[in-house]
Amino acid sequence: MEFTSNNLTFIIVTFKSRNVIFDCLNSLPKNFSKLIIENSSDQELKKEIEQNYVDTHVILSTNIGMGAGNNIGILKSKTDFVYIMNPDVKFNENTLKFLNNSIANLKDFAILSPISDNLNYPNYKVETRTNISRDEINKDLMPVSEIDGYSMIINKKYFSDKNYFDENFFMYLENVDLCLRAKKNNGKLFIAQKSKINHLGAKAVDEKFQEQIEYSRNWHWMWSKFYFNKKYKGILISLIIGLISLLINSFKYFIYLLILNKIKKKAYLMRISGLWNSIIGKTSWYRPKIN
Repeated sequence: MEFTSNNLTFIIVTFKSRNVIFDCLNSLPKNFSKLIIENSSDQELKKEIEQNYVDTHVILSTNIGMGAGNNIGILKSKTDFVYIMNPDVKFNENTLKFLNNSIANLKDFAILSPISDNLNYPNYKVETRTNISRDEINKDLMPVSEIDGYSMIINKKYFSDKNYFDENFFMYLENVDLCLRAKKNNGKLFIAQKSKINHLGAKAVDEKFQEQIEYSRNWHWMWSKFYFNKKYKGILISLIIGLISLLINSFKYFIYLLILNKIKKKAYLMRISGLWNSIIGKTSWYRPKIN
């Protein structure tokens, strides 16, 4: 097996990501098709990228989220494999070479990725039990149970119904959901340990929008956790977990209210709101107020 420009397309969802997207694109191998889903509908950015990167097409979109944005790219792609990547990820000089060396004898996979060299943002969880035979394991490829959404190569055949990312998740846990469904279809997940990527970590959006983005992250983290638990553990268990979490976050909100910490107070208010909206069955509707 080998990744080439004939079988692999890069897909990047951006939102106010001008600060990192050019470094990302410059690091990627030439002649491979790249699809960028630009969720802040920045026409100037689209023009600049398409003028300077002949192998890259930018699709303008409203802020529909990571999963829905990636789905647009996957459905537009014409290759068997797609590389889902955040804009704050960069290839090293030998990332593709070492990746292809690692998969040379690999018969099949559902999802895999190079390994992140940022220890603060590991991009996998290790499998305790695996359906992978010993002859498929080598020192380069590590079987894992979960791969983070900021870097994942997806084998589209494992999602023949074109049911890729669950678009109910605006952000967070859509990657875990995808991995679980891949494994349900007997798909195998691997990390290529000798092939490295650099992930800046939480830098995909320009830092001048950081405060609003942080509030949005708090809201969506809580919304997605309850939705995920309901999907995989059932309504009763998810309600028990959710109500306990609601009490804990409400307590922390009042603590920060009393000590006049406005930023923390707002963050926990957003957590309470996201969780409550998920509990009562509302969609993941919150969007950061950014112009």
